[in-house]
Amino acid sequence: MSLDSEIDCIDKQRSAFRALMEEDPTRKVGQVNDFNNDLQVGSGGMNIGRIAVPGRPARPVLVAPTALANRSIHTLEGRAALLHAIAHIEFNAINLALDAVCRFDGMPEAYYRDWLQVAREESLHFTLLSEHLVSLGYAYGDFPAHNGLWEMAVRTDDDVMARMALVPRILEARGLDVTPGIREKLKQSGDHRACEILDIILRDEVGHVQIGNRWFHWCCTQRGLDPVPTFVGLLRDYDAVLPRGKLNYPARRAAGFTEEELELIESIKLV
Repeated sequence: MSLDSEIDCIDKQRSAFRALMEEDPTRKVGQVNDFNNDLQVGSGGMNIGRIAVPGRPARPVLVAPTALANRSIHTLEGRAALLHAIAHIEFNAINLALDAVCRFDGMPEAYYRDWLQVAREESLHFTLLSEHLVSLGYAYGDFPAHNGLWEMAVRTDDDVMARMALVPRILEARGLDVTPGIREKLKQSGDHRACEILDIILRDEVGHVQIGNRWFHWCCTQRGLDPVPTFVGLLRDYDAVLPRGKLNYPARRAAGFTEEELELIESIKLV
């Protein structure tokens, strides 16, 4: 690689970092969308330190998950609160993807391209949900939210293998499980636009979890590790808890989970 190419790669990763730290959602989405399909990224990270709080607006107010009110989806406010919670997840997912690009060095170029693509798609999801909230008379930030997704990102910022194992394969994969049920409730409430948006999100999230699976297995292969016991060890080492509830087996299989992994997840969930 020429010196000019190396400088260009570094500049692109710095652009991803600027987007990560951008506080305004509209500007963050705009910066992510400026990453074109020919974006070149290097094989080295930026050696950034721990980011306790990435770029985010002052609102929504962050509270403990137990402090979030339960609202009926059959009311406009309740439906808006549910969509707001999903929008907040998608906003965090933008930051997670950008952090994956900036933080971890020594990965193949395809890894960085994958996560930049995830950032673009998460930006689309957030935009669609935000626009729909406005059509309902609300806006992103109108309801409190929790920070669980980013908290796990902080805990796994020391190892790309742990990040791939415990964020896409646990927290984001849970979206594959719960989205069909949420969609059905929104359908019953008559919100067909929300259903269309969730269809887009579920389609794309299968690919995002697949990317997490692919790079977790790549890391295991590079380190000469068996993925299944390694995954169990990471759950223990990082004090991660598998969400309870029914697994979406077709979506998880499409996202690259092996039958052995699905059996393991099911067995651990039932303990």
